[in-house]
Amino acid sequence: MAFRDVSKEALIGTLTLGLVFIAGYLFGQKRKTFIMNLSKSHGKEQHNPLMQYVLRHSMREHPALAKLRLRTLEHDGNAMMVSCEQSQFMANLARLIKSKKVIEIGVYTGYNTLSMALALPDDGVVVACDINEKYADMGKPFWKEAGVEKKIDLRIQPALDTLDAEKVNYDPYYEKSLQLIRKGGIIAIDNVLWGGRVLQPAADDLDTLAIDRLNKKLHRDARVSLSMLTVGDGLTLAFKL
Repeated sequence: MAFRDVSKEALIGTLTLGLVFIAGYLFGQKRKTFIMNLSKSHGKEQHNPLMQYVLRHSMREHPALAKLRLRTLEHDGNAMMVSCEQSQFMANLARLIKSKKVIEIGVYTGYNTLSMALALPDDGVVVACDINEKYADMGKPFWKEAGVEKKIDLRIQPALDTLDAEKVNYDPYYEKSLQLIRKGGIIAIDNVLWGGRVLQPAADDLDTLAIDRLNKKLHRDARVSLSMLTVGDGLTLAFKL
């Protein structure tokens, strides 16, 4: 779901927006295959003793979050889910900057949506944008169980010509996010390593080319300070100056 499709009512007050999370899985959702990044704790790293040590000594999952994670792992497309350790990290960033508003682009089953909602104050809101309500429906009972469903404003695009039209929208997402967030706000961009394909993008791979272009643009962008982290499938944090 592109920002142009989010109603004005949903974005009232977002000039003080604290954090935008852009999940790149929208780019590859139409594919039959998905590259599982090895560093996700729910991927092959689940058998890594060091990763398990990290999880045992750092994760503080709300019971509803843990249930939603396990429910999502039963789904064939669970590779699209953000890793729990990455989600907790971003929730802590939201707390650190005292964010009251978050926009999430790419919801899937809503694990990260729930994590963000739990991190926000009672008057906070997560504007959660996606193109498929079926997956989000899996998360709704857990949002309710956690008592934060009123803090989640789910926005579904009712009609979209093709998912392919969304593949090259990473840059517009970023530019719109930069307009909306306050100084000191954070844009968190997921899947920036795209399973390693950014190293040698194929000429016909629009997804990878778009991500690679944005990575290079961010490196040059004097409007933000920047960190690209090798967590999950790559996470870039852009802090608005």
